[in-house]
Amino acid sequence: MTLSPVRPRVLAGVVAPLGGAGHVSAIGKRPAPGPWRIGKAGLETDAQADRAHHGGPEKALHHYAFDHYAAWRAEIGGVAALDAPGGFGENLSTSGWTEDNVHLGDVIRFGRALLQVSQGRQPCFKLNLRFGPRDMALRVQKTGRTGWYYRVLEEGVAGEGDVLELVDRPCPDWPLTRLSNLLYRDMCDSDSLAAMAALSHLAENWRRLALRRLESGKVENWSARLYGRPPRG
Repeated sequence: MTLSPVRPRVLAGVVAPLGGAGHVSAIGKRPAPGPWRIGKAGLETDAQADRAHHGGPEKALHHYAFDHYAAWRAEIGGVAALDAPGGFGENLSTSGWTEDNVHLGDVIRFGRALLQVSQGRQPCFKLNLRFGPRDMALRVQKTGRTGWYYRVLEEGVAGEGDVLELVDRPCPDWPLTRLSNLLYRDMCDSDSLAAMAALSHLAENWRRLALRRLESGKVENWSARLYGRPPRG
């Protein structure tokens, strides 16, 4: 096991306007004082504006590596959303844990709560509105600096002094970078897609995605997710 225990910064958000065209989001997370009650839907004090695409049992908590912030500042400049953790809508912010050393299915103890890595993040167009560059979501996707989600295996309370600690690694061959590479670069590697579809610890919608690619031989159209749907009329 390659993850050292780490104390996270815990963040939560409220639904607020984002950009133009009437969009709303809870992507702007702020420090949340402990203790933190963690249920199957995530932090008790957190909100999501679009429950169809954010939140839910397989996306109960979002974790983003603070390690990536310096790279983003170098790439897009001094955007206010990069001044402090919470810019990417993360509930958990740490240094030292990244997509390179976090694996699908990792079981993490946080206080009395037990979490499990369920999938990576598929970035959406609201990142463009949040950060400025029209292709910010695509940049996040291309770099693999996406962050990841947890499902909650055991509900519980975590306190200010509690750490995130790896307690089990059922998928030692599946760091999150491998999933990202398969989704966005080596997109039609049939052997790897078959292996991905068989991962019992992977969120069901990602397993279905792998099966669809295997059956169709085609990659999804990401335009709506990355850039938003064009206005009607």
